[in-house]
Amino acid sequence: MIDIAVIGSAGRMGKTVCAAVEAAEDMNLVAQIDHEGEISPDTLGGAQVAIEFTVPSQTEANVMALLDAGVDVVVGTTGWGEDALRRVRERAEQAGRSVVIAPNFGLSAVFAMKFAAAAAPYFESVEVIEMHHPDKVDAPSGTAKTTAQKIAAARASAGVGASPDATQTDPGGARGAVVDGVHVHAVRLRGLNAHEEILLGNPAEQLVIRQDSFDRTSFMPGVLLAARKVRGSGPLTYGLEKFLDI
Repeated sequence: MIDIAVIGSAGRMGKTVCAAVEAAEDMNLVAQIDHEGEISPDTLGGAQVAIEFTVPSQTEANVMALLDAGVDVVVGTTGWGEDALRRVRERAEQAGRSVVIAPNFGLSAVFAMKFAAAAAPYFESVEVIEMHHPDKVDAPSGTAKTTAQKIAAARASAGVGASPDATQTDPGGARGAVVDGVHVHAVRLRGLNAHEEILLGNPAEQLVIRQDSFDRTSFMPGVLLAARKVRGSGPLTYGLEKFLDI
């Protein structure tokens, strides 16, 4: 049995994680800490693994406190930059613990990113559209940012240049954000949950890779997989690919 603490337990994702842990036959939910609660060995209830779903402004401090408290950590909060990831890796190495941070725990999202990176060098144009509910606090989403980074890396490795774009004037930013040279567009619309499209184009053909998460429960298989695999996985694992053998 794996003893689990959930950080951010009062939030929408936190409540879903708590329910999933309680339903898992190989896990015990030993602590529930709200996003403003104290993180210490006393409040963690003997947890071996903590699952953290809070907000970008708090997540790094939470992860550091969890590592100092002697637990391995699974992180679903997005908004991580390279400097923050480096600091977490260093602290995990010092503590002898392991951290998994995933931009998306939906298995469909993981495979969509993998497929997009594999296809990107073979298409002249590529853009990313991410669509979420209007309560999401960050844009572009961590999933879209990671997708664009993986696409850009695959194209650079293959010696493929930037997508063609003759735009000369765009005072309103209609062409969206640019992540490593890849245009990313964010939609916030009531009725949506979490969705992504990767559009790839060549003369006379188009490939569309689309991923849809209709409910927060769609992320739970990936969250529980990470909680089962995090111990002994190394200081920092970014994404679930390592645990899916892809």
